Amino acid sequence: MGADGAAGGGTQIVRAPAKLNLYMHVCGRRDDGYHDLDSLVVFAGVHDLITVEPGAGLSLEIDGPFADAVPADGTNLVIRAAEVLAELAGVDTGAAIRLTKNLPVASGIGGGSADAAAAIKALVRHWGIHPATHDLSGMALELGADVPVCLFGRGAFMGGVGERLEDAPELPDAALVLVNPGAALSTPEVFGARRGEFSAPARFEDDIGTAAELADVLRARGNDLTEAAVALAPGIADVLNGLAAAEACLLARMSGSGATCFGLFEEVAAAEAAAAGLAEGNPGWWVAATRLGA
Repeated sequence: MGADGAAGGGTQIVRAPAKLNLYMHVCGRRDDGYHDLDSLVVFAGVHDLITVEPGAGLSLEIDGPFADAVPADGTNLVIRAAEVLAELAGVDTGAAIRLTKNLPVASGIGGGSADAAAAIKALVRHWGIHPATHDLSGMALELGADVPVCLFGRGAFMGGVGERLEDAPELPDAALVLVNPGAALSTPEVFGARRGEFSAPARFEDDIGTAAELADVLRARGNDLTEAAVALAPGIADVLNGLAAAEACLLARMSGSGATCFGLFEEVAAAEAAAAGLAEGNPGWWVAATRLGA
């Protein structure tokens, strides 16, 4: 059986970790209508799962707690990624793909983009494609702005519309609580609702040693889409307030275009206690305690 880092045929299993924007600056609007961004992207320990096995043609099955929220037809980004990769690499053999959907959809944590990137990785191994012989990054960008950074798969500063990636400095071992108020948001709608001036890029070079130091660095930055997202989904404000009030929470912030928010903690035990309290008091919320780093 293949696993993350394995190569060869048979069954390939690849995690699709939740993507977090630790900060998100909207730096300008391009002539094509898209926006130039500056963001520090990391990955969390919670994830969807892609499993690829031999099959006749391309097929997709979906299970998991959020399976009913995503289509299993050709509009799913996983199938689209498989079709584009097969065409790019000249592959004519099939694959049976299963997506285990553990993460909420349209929630600012990568979702379909992370799933598509994981599918690309699994199919590259399954079909024996040499990554260096094809422009996988260019293909990823055609699928969606977040797919390249999810394919990159490690902490990165993301620029442009998502195509310009640069390794992030070393970040600390830290704990997280992820919370979604049960809201799905359209990224274009959130960008369309954004008002105000554009922000300057805010990258930094030094490694960060502790979660408290990371919180200090992030406090000097922000998420420029928060106000627009809260206007569309007011429950986000309740989530941010709940996280900020949790004992030992160092920083509470929305990820991406929302609606998922994260709280940064020094210790896993504190994050787990906060997650338990938030889940108990808010039965409609999705709450997960996890670690920084996929």
